[in-house]
Amino acid sequence: MDAFGALALTGFALQLGFNQVVIKVTNGGFDPVFAAGLRSAGAVLVLALWMWARGIPWRVPRAALAAGIFSGSLFALEFMCLFVALDLTTVSRASVIFYSMPVWLAIASHFLLPGDRLSGARLVGLGLAMGGVALALLDRSDGGAFLLGDLLALTSAVCWAGIALCVKITPLSTVPPAQQLMFQVVVSAPLLLVASLFFGDLIRDLQPIHIAGLLFQIVAVASLGFLAWFWLMSLYPASSVASFSFLSPVFAVLLGWLLLGEAVGVQVWLALVLVAAGIYLINRRPARRG
Repeated sequence: MDAFGALALTGFALQLGFNQVVIKVTNGGFDPVFAAGLRSAGAVLVLALWMWARGIPWRVPRAALAAGIFSGSLFALEFMCLFVALDLTTVSRASVIFYSMPVWLAIASHFLLPGDRLSGARLVGLGLAMGGVALALLDRSDGGAFLLGDLLALTSAVCWAGIALCVKITPLSTVPPAQQLMFQVVVSAPLLLVASLFFGDLIRDLQPIHIAGLLFQIVAVASLGFLAWFWLMSLYPASSVASFSFLSPVFAVLLGWLLLGEAVGVQVWLALVLVAAGIYLINRRPARRG
C-alpha cells in the first residue's frame, strides 16, 4: 500500500462516515425509505451516464441474473433499515453497529468458504467486535436512541454482509463491478419507492439542505463513490483495502459528535474502540514469510 492508496482509502472512509450524518440530516426533509428509493433511482441515472461514456455494456451472463436480483433485494432491505435506523437512533450508535458488517461476513465465510476460516488474530478480532456491538446495543444511556433503531442498523449490517457473500459464492462474481452496482440500484429503486408508500408522508419539512444531502448521496456515494472504491480494489490487495474499513465507524462517531452535537456516552466510545479493533484484526492478513 503506497501513500496514494492509503490517502485515498482514508478519504473514502471519511466520506462514508460523513454520509451517515448526511442521511440523518436528509431525513428531516424526506421520509427515510422514500429518500433511500430516490437515492437508488438517482444512482441509476448517474451510473447509466458513466457506463455510456466509458462504453461499458449492460449485458450480463444469464446465470448471474438470479443472484443479481437477490443482491439488489438485499440492497433495498439494507438501506431501508439503515435510513430508518438513522431516523430513530443517533449516528454514533447506528454507525458502530452498521460497520460491524465484516464480523457477520467473517462468520458466514467461515462456514461457507473453506479457504476463509477463522483462526488466530481473526478470532480475537471477532470476539472484540461482537463485544463492542453487544455493548452498543445494551447501552440505553442516551435518551434520544431507540432500541428499534439499533436493531435495524444491525439488520442492515447483516444484509450488507449477505450482499458481499452473494458476490463471492454466486455467478455474480464474474460480473464487472459497474454492472454489479447497477444491479443493486436498479432492483432496489422500485422496491424502496413502493415500500415508502406504506411509511406515511413522503415529504417532511423540505429545505435546500435536504435536497443537497440527497444529491451528495446519489453522486458522491451511491454511484461514483463506490466505483472509485472498486477501482482501488483493482489496484491494491483486497485485504489491504478492507483493513481501512475500521476507520469508517470512527469517522462517523466523531462527525456525529462534532457536526450534530450528539452526546456520545462512555459505553459507545468503548464499543467503537472494540468494533474498530475487531474489524482491523478480522481484515488483517499476516505477512507471508520468505
